[in-house]
Amino acid sequence: MIRRAFITLLGGAAAWPLAARAQQGERMRRIGVLGVTAADDPQSSRRAMALEQTLEKLGWTIGRNLQVDYRWGASNNERARAAAAELLKLAPDLILATSRPAVRAVQQTAAPIPIVFVAVSEPLSMGLVSSLARPGGNITGFSNLEPSLGGKWVGLLKEIAPGVKRVAFMFDPASTPITPLFFRSVESAALKLAVEPVLARVQSVVEIEAAMSKLGRDPGCGLIVPPNAFTTANHRQIVALALQNRLPSIFAFQYFATAGGLISYGPDVVDQFRGAASYVDRILRGEQPSDLPVQQPTKFELVINLNTAKALGLEVPPTLLATADEVIE
Repeated sequence: MIRRAFITLLGGAAAWPLAARAQQGERMRRIGVLGVTAADDPQSSRRAMALEQTLEKLGWTIGRNLQVDYRWGASNNERARAAAAELLKLAPDLILATSRPAVRAVQQTAAPIPIVFVAVSEPLSMGLVSSLARPGGNITGFSNLEPSLGGKWVGLLKEIAPGVKRVAFMFDPASTPITPLFFRSVESAALKLAVEPVLARVQSVVEIEAAMSKLGRDPGCGLIVPPNAFTTANHRQIVALALQNRLPSIFAFQYFATAGGLISYGPDVVDQFRGAASYVDRILRGEQPSDLPVQQPTKFELVINLNTAKALGLEVPPTLLATADEVIE
């Protein structure tokens, strides 16, 4: 059930009337979408629907004046490069890229082409833009989370699972080098809560399975999964293994909780696709990416899966339930 509305990230959407926009010309335009989730993942269809429905409201109708080509599963550098090369052969006017590997892949395989990114953490620190207010170059978009959020995850996990004495921080160092910055705030918060933080680096499904099995044999162990292209692509396996190994876990995104994860706290990526549609619209109509500021999330949603809590034998504090944006029963 929805506890309070999530404020959308459409900041900066152009305000001129739709009818006037539609009259500016019907030349067919083409955009490519480079996504990190699998083609058959429900998240992929939700993101595509959010993008297309918002573009429709802005005057772009697929088959009339717009064509959208999707390439999913760009969860690591190699796959992202291959998918980006396929899209660029289609000569798109713009590419919408999810995650750092996707953005880098487009940068490395083409002459400058407008890029709108979604769900990228710390784009300034990673050198994707020269500033958030005026990105410069051919890239802009919607950023993800800042590293200080790591402390919030530790606090929420300890609140819902007070028996946690050790917390594993799972990520793939190759797909998102910025992720270790989140661990610093995890360490700081863990120290105050008498929780031992440990790193769990994974780069394959086999390594995920081995790590989860090992963590499950450690009484009092919990799990934090930060934003990371590889873990996002494998979120269903991670959620299932966390429950199988009875690991109280917190995730950065709502779709982990929807898939059976215990708790999530972070921005709504599907809603970021709606925001990205506004930037796609403005760029296709002549604005430059360098003039469109990088948008940062200002509102976050807390999602709790009560079914998973019950399966893990956890009693969710009423105060935590009262602050949740969504409770899955």
